[in-house]
Amino acid sequence: MKARIKSDLMELMMVPGLSGHEDLIRAEIRKKLKTEDIQCASDRLGNLISTFKGDAGPSVMVFAHMDQLGFVVRKINDDGIIKVVRMGGVPERALLSQSVILYSKHKPYLEGIIYNKSHHITEPNEKYIVPKASEISIDTGLRSKLEVEQYGIKIGSPVVYKPQSLEVKNDCIAGTSIDDRAGCAVLLELARHLKKRKNGPTVHIVFSVQEEFNLRGAMSAAHQVKPDIAIQIDLMLATDTPETHDYGEMELGKGPGMSLFSFHGRGTLNGVIPHPSLVDLMEQSADLKNIKLQRSAQVGVLTDLSYIQQLGNGVASIDMGFPMRNSHSSLEICNINDLVSLEVLLETALSNITSEFSLIRS
Repeated sequence: MKARIKSDLMELMMVPGLSGHEDLIRAEIRKKLKTEDIQCASDRLGNLISTFKGDAGPSVMVFAHMDQLGFVVRKINDDGIIKVVRMGGVPERALLSQSVILYSKHKPYLEGIIYNKSHHITEPNEKYIVPKASEISIDTGLRSKLEVEQYGIKIGSPVVYKPQSLEVKNDCIAGTSIDDRAGCAVLLELARHLKKRKNGPTVHIVFSVQEEFNLRGAMSAAHQVKPDIAIQIDLMLATDTPETHDYGEMELGKGPGMSLFSFHGRGTLNGVIPHPSLVDLMEQSADLKNIKLQRSAQVGVLTDLSYIQQLGNGVASIDMGFPMRNSHSSLEICNINDLVSLEVLLETALSNITSEFSLIRS
């Protein structure tokens, strides 16, 4: 299992999939499911859904987003320099000199570099200033607008960090889009398990779209499958580096995470307080498998689940995940053992959802 999850993660991170432009990554996930003879279908928004019929208990939707953050081309200058608009929470201070790819479905990837003013002409008062996202330019080496367009690149074309996938020490993996290809790798392994199981609740595995854009992509899938329970798989903010110690107790390699409180705190003013029955379920399942379950409570975090929980008569919801460092940077870091433990935890939790499992708040 560990080798499969690791291989899936490293392969998925090499496939671009900007929010709203998930065709390539969706095709890759579909291919992996087909190899396992697992049926799936996509909706009009692009979510990929596999349903495993059950015989008892409330129905469950387990989902992770396949899209990633990046940029969209907004202008191609006559000299071939490309201007972009930010898609999702891309941090300005992590951008200059980064490698990127611009892509279309029908052309080879066009590699480029985010422009950084040469050091030798940088004024002293500029050295500690981070340019705004709106000021970012991409240099591909091409010298005209026509040359750029010959690669299939035009206004609206997607741009992402150049895909990278590498192993570092102590079973850690670094990569371009661990958020949330790691969640997708966990779901692929969970789907393999569900295909072989003999009984349990109906489970809908969903690889969702547009989470990094507007946090609503999975809602289309939820409207279709109408789950009683929704479990989102995504990153948990690792707090084991010096600048993060005050934010919690979430460490790489110390097990999967469970969110007890999330709240955006800005703008959308939404979040998730998990259903108590699901908190109990995850804690009991972790104890049963001797898995250390880490706990998270954060402001500034938001997922699709914030909106899915409000559908219909309400959907019992919980955010589960894995510790991750360097969120939204060109190279994020997770530990493969946390992903393995998370998958085992999900298997166990789903097997414990029976016809007697109650979601009633007394």
